[in-house]
Amino acid sequence: MARIAGVNLPNQKRLEIGLTYIYGIGQASAQKICAALELDRNEKVKDLTDDEINKLRAYIDGDLQVEGDLRRERSQSIKRLSEIGCYRGVRHRRGLPVNGQRTKTNARTRKGPKKTVGRGKKAK
Repeated sequence: MARIAGVNLPNQKRLEIGLTYIYGIGQASAQKICAALELDRNEKVKDLTDDEINKLRAYIDGDLQVEGDLRRERSQSIKRLSEIGCYRGVRHRRGLPVNGQRTKTNARTRKGPKKTVGRGKKAK
């Protein structure tokens, strides 16, 4: 099992798909990595040689920002926006969409499930 950037790549997957299990690597960057290292992107992860795995590890560690470093940088950026009190920071703090989407309907991913508001009891 290939372990790159602290992530175990699944053996049964193609290299192109297996690389996407690393946080910060999507399909486009996985294809670029395979092209840069001249690896067959259709080869299974279990069929990679130790030399190829070492080349992958060296390339990803040296040239890309992935996993812990990337997560830390993203959270620090959000924290900075929140601390300076800008609009985007306030939206992050309140758990609302940040990029101008409508919130009267939709936005359920950010806002969570609907909270039904009842009428209350009639006062006697």
